[in-house]
This record gives sequence, structure tokens and C-alpha cells, in this order.
Amino acid sequence: MDRLDAMTVLLGVVEGGSLSAASRHLRMPLATVSRKVSELESHLGAQLFTRTNRRIQLTEAGRSYVEAAREILARVEEAERVAAGEYTAVRGDLMMTAPIVFGRLHVLPVVVDFLKANPEVNMRLSLGDRLVNLTEDHIDVALRIGNLPDSNLIATRLGTIRRVVYASPGYIAGRGAPVDPRALAEHDCITFEGLMSNRTWSFVDGTGEIAAPIRSRLAVNTAEAAVDAAVAGLGLTRVLSYQAARAVAGGQLVPLLETFEHPALPVQLVYLPQGHVPMKLRAFVDFAAPRLRAVLK
Repeated sequence: MDRLDAMTVLLGVVEGGSLSAASRHLRMPLATVSRKVSELESHLGAQLFTRTNRRIQLTEAGRSYVEAAREILARVEEAERVAAGEYTAVRGDLMMTAPIVFGRLHVLPVVVDFLKANPEVNMRLSLGDRLVNLTEDHIDVALRIGNLPDSNLIATRLGTIRRVVYASPGYIAGRGAPVDPRALAEHDCITFEGLMSNRTWSFVDGTGEIAAPIRSRLAVNTAEAAVDAAVAGLGLTRVLSYQAARAVAGGQLVPLLETFEHPALPVQLVYLPQGHVPMKLRAFVDFAAPRLRAVLK
């Protein structure tokens, strides 16, 4: 039995939550995944988890072994990086994640330029608005918008982004512009699921928090769709400032209620703390940070 291979399969099961999820992620037949886990349990003489129809539950022995397996595999990976020269030269693979719209508009061009300048680096850029776990998803570096929930991450600050209400000039001409958040109940709104509620929008003034009721005429699941609907004159929308920047620059949208906005959200490049930062990661952060700061001015 290849114990490192068995550990990798076991972690795939734990992180995926089931044998079938590990099978899909590892691109390995389900029967093979099950066999490797069973062989590992037989070798250890201990049951690592209990199986149900949908999920697996680690036993006490399983929790201890998984923690040790993660550390062992991380050390093996680091040793391989050292042997491959990743700490002395800009080479190897980088995995990055970023929000969809910001990533497409601003991160992707930086990644392209970085790869052109560093021919021995390969990158995978995953765009998504879901907050991923850097350890579980094997992410080297992430662009995060908002306050960091995990203070252990190493962060490089890039700037700030605002959350703004917008409407088209045509909509404002026909319906007027709200001068107070409480007036939003009289307007048609376009809500972006995941970023905001479709019942109330939150603002601040000198007295504190304002929970302003809204009427959502349209709910969409991407910021681009919300912006497009607002440009078309359907109603007001609220998105992050960079998501509407082109429409604002083109005169298609106008910012509203700016004096009632919450404090701007920080934008940062983050990565996990590690004893020796690979050259490829340090080179990318040094390359990307000034370029991304420029677009956030």
C-alpha cells in the first residue's frame, strides 16, 4: 500500500464529504477510493470514519490521523518544491481565486502580463463570488473584498471599494432620485442575490444604522445582470463600485445616496502563512499589487 497515496485519498474523502465526491475530485473510480480507504483502515487497525448515505463522520482516531496526514503531505509538498527550486527561482504552479467581475476586468489582465514575464510559471485562475477556504481548496493566493474573517492570513492591502446604489438617467427622469434611503420603498429595485437582501438595504447616517425597506422588481444572481437591468431603466440597483464603473463612465448609470453609504470595503491579496514563501508567490504578489492598486484609485 502506498501510504502517501492513501492519505491523499483519505483527505479527498474528508474534504469532499463523501466517497463519491472524492471519486469525482480525484478522477478515480469509486470502488478504488473505497478500497484504498479500507486498506488504510486495515493497516492502522482503526476505523477512521462512519459512513452514512450522504456524508461521512470522522471518528476520534480519524480526526487525529487526518490532522497528521495533512501535516505530512504539506511537508512532502514543501520538500518537493525545494527540490524543484521554487524557493530559489520563479517557477511552478500557482492557484488563485478572485471575485467574478473584478477578476475578469482587473485580475485576468495582470495574470496574463505576469505569465508573459515569467515563462516557467503556470497559473489556474478560479473566478467565483463564494468565499473559499485556502487550505481545503489548495489556493496559493486569493483576492478578497471585505474585512478578513481569518486574521491568520497574510494580507497585502490594495485599496477599497464602495457599495453604491445606481440608477439610469432615464429612470431618474421618469421616477426621480431618492434623497433618503427611506424613500426607496417608493422605487423599483433590482437585487443581486448573495450580496444583499431583496427586502431591505442597509445604510448609515449620523444617528446609526438604517434598514430601508425596498421593493425588488427583479432578483438576479450576478452583478453584471443587475447592472444591465439598471442600465435598461428597470430600476435602482446596488452593487460594488467596480462592478458598475464602466456604465458610470459611459453615462449609463448615476450613483445615488452616496452620503448614506457604509464605510468602503478593503481589497486585499491574501495567502496562508508559511515558513518560506515560494518565489513564484512572492513574485506574483510584488507584480500584481501595484497594478491592482492603480485600478482602485
